Amino acid sequence: MKIFVQAGDGGNGCISFRREKYVPRGGPNGGDGGNGGDVILKADGQLSTLLDFRYRQEYRAKRGQHGKGKNQVGRSAPDLVLPVPHGTVVRDADTGDVLKDLTREGETFVAAKAGLGGRGNARFATSTHQAPRHAEPGQPGESRWVRLELKLIADVGIIGYPNVGKSTLISKISAVRPKIADYPFTTLAPNLGVVSWRDQRPFVVADIPGIIEGAHQGAGLGLQFLRHVQRTSLLLHILDLSALNPRDPLDDYRVLNRELSLFDPELARKPQLVALNKIDAPEGREKLPRVEAYFKRIKKPAYPISGLTGEGLPELLGALARRLAKESREEKSD
Repeated sequence: MKIFVQAGDGGNGCISFRREKYVPRGGPNGGDGGNGGDVILKADGQLSTLLDFRYRQEYRAKRGQHGKGKNQVGRSAPDLVLPVPHGTVVRDADTGDVLKDLTREGETFVAAKAGLGGRGNARFATSTHQAPRHAEPGQPGESRWVRLELKLIADVGIIGYPNVGKSTLISKISAVRPKIADYPFTTLAPNLGVVSWRDQRPFVVADIPGIIEGAHQGAGLGLQFLRHVQRTSLLLHILDLSALNPRDPLDDYRVLNRELSLFDPELARKPQLVALNKIDAPEGREKLPRVEAYFKRIKKPAYPISGLTGEGLPELLGALARRLAKESREEKSD
């Protein structure tokens, strides 16, 4: 999302002299101008999308008031605060450089700094220059184009080809009720759900849609959603073992991991668990021994499940909770 931000200009300083009856020697009394308003981006946990910025692209803060006679200082303009969701990355629209990553509640970033107010002529009076006839103009406020990107903050990112059962799984393990259908790209936006598992700390899972071969180049919905995976602590890769999947599930595994690596090499190094889904189907039972043997050989944790019936979910959730607890301990020790 690309927006233009313009901070407020500072108010001009005033040129004024004291003129009162019975005061023969009135001096300069021009006041300073007020400061303009900053444009500030602020992380707000009540928001989940950047949709509001789609309908309005320009945001301008007010300028400061000009100074007045009698040493009256102009009023400074209020800051223009724009709330954004947690996980918003602010980039310079021209260079692409990351300016700020807003991840914590209440965290702020000054996207455009206001101009300072100019000094009035009273500020320039000295013993040798008692009647200055000049004042400073207010400084102009900054302006720039910035690009806002939202990267969801979740503990577990659920990845996999379309229709492997990501939405069914998240509906089983959390209170989220995503759209579920038997055609590709049913999910057009990531779904977030909170999972509570026994005495473990609750964790957030995100169903990441639209990742297929070529996703790192924009195929499917890849570029739109691959960035959300970067936030997660752990990946859960779901494979479809049923006859509805015309591909080899092991090929799916290798292809999507290659896409993650091509998009961002760090993603390929994230901890990853594998869920072997749809074992309730006869074909799933038939494929299971071969697929399990492969993951045992490469020493990758793989858990047979059925998102439809719930079979195997307790073992999977327990493994996710334990792995997240381990990651949390390692982060604290670092």
